[in-house]
Amino acid sequence: MIIRSEIESDTEVISEVVNAAFEDHPHSRQTEQFIVRALRAANALTISLVAEVGGKVVGHVAFSPVTISDGSHDWYGLGPVAVLPECQKQGIGKSLIREGLSLLKASGARGCVLVGDPGYYERFGFRNLPDLTLDGVPQEYFLALPFDNSKTQGVVEFHQGFSANG
Repeated sequence: MIIRSEIESDTEVISEVVNAAFEDHPHSRQTEQFIVRALRAANALTISLVAEVGGKVVGHVAFSPVTISDGSHDWYGLGPVAVLPECQKQGIGKSLIREGLSLLKASGARGCVLVGDPGYYERFGFRNLPDLTLDGVPQEYFLALPFDNSKTQGVVEFHQGFSANG
């Protein structure tokens, strides 16, 4: 498996991978591929990585800037992360996330947030921080991973690309 930054010729296959990954997902509105496109169009894909196996793109992860009501900066949102259904449960998503987090830390980011299953994301160090919230999301599914000891608190807002639906 090779993990690399996306290139322009990857955009269509990324949409296909993301669409396939979320097609039957019970908590998806099947808009994730539109979110990635909107983030790319807004130049808000801070990190966009693909996983290749045998020369074929089988996974993707996106990281984009978020805003926090306390004015904290250099925080990012993870998502969507997608792996083709036939390639899931092989460590591809985990590898994409670990590489993306490593790149974020190296760039001087202060932290990362996401909406997801605590049972999965806690292995990366994400946890629920009561002082960080996301409107409309149950607190137990909104997770954060601070990269420093600063006391960031407030309401988080993902990039407007997350409202894309077509």
